[in-house]
Amino acid sequence: MNERFRLTVWVRGQVQGVGFRWYTRANVLRIGDLVGFASNLSDGRVQIVAEGPRAECEQLLDWLRDGDTPGRVDGVTEIWDTPRGGYETFEIR
Repeated sequence: MNERFRLTVWVRGQVQGVGFRWYTRANVLRIGDLVGFASNLSDGRVQIVAEGPRAECEQLLDWLRDGDTPGRVDGVTEIWDTPRGGYETFEIR
């Protein structure tokens, strides 16, 4: 059984106006088997919601923390939960 998880991430730093959401989507598509979205927040952070197998969610989280992301990441906060569904792909909001 391939259990699925919901990963919600808030990324702080210089992450708006630098293509961060687009690079995140490209990385999610590279990882595969994840659905959800990336969205700019009014306080300057980017929120990412990804649902899929834990290993793929962890790959995304590792990339957000340590990968070659556009802009500058000052901090990453995550919450793990059960998936809520409703996503068919990974989109930019």
